[in-house]
Amino acid sequence: MNNKQFLSELSEKCQIGPEQASSQVDTLIEVMEQIWQEGDSVSLSGFGVLEVKKKNERVSVNPTTGKRMLVPPKLVLTYKPSSLLKDKLK
Repeated sequence: MNNKQFLSELSEKCQIGPEQASSQVDTLIEVMEQIWQEGDSVSLSGFGVLEVKKKNERVSVNPTTGKRMLVPPKLVLTYKPSSLLKDKLK
């Protein structure tokens, strides 16, 4: 499902216009981004937890050349589905 199809489905379920659905999704994403920048996680009941985790620096080896490189630390977004969602998908 692409973005346009998702917004269409959301607008039908919520009985709002597609422009309003798009605006609400954009607002949701902005709020979530602010929460992640503060270092907190977002827990959505029945859906799961989205959080930013720090991956430590590590040494990587290029398999072709055998050259070792230092990969710097970085932040990654992780998702852990709720048990309710896992049960629904089985």
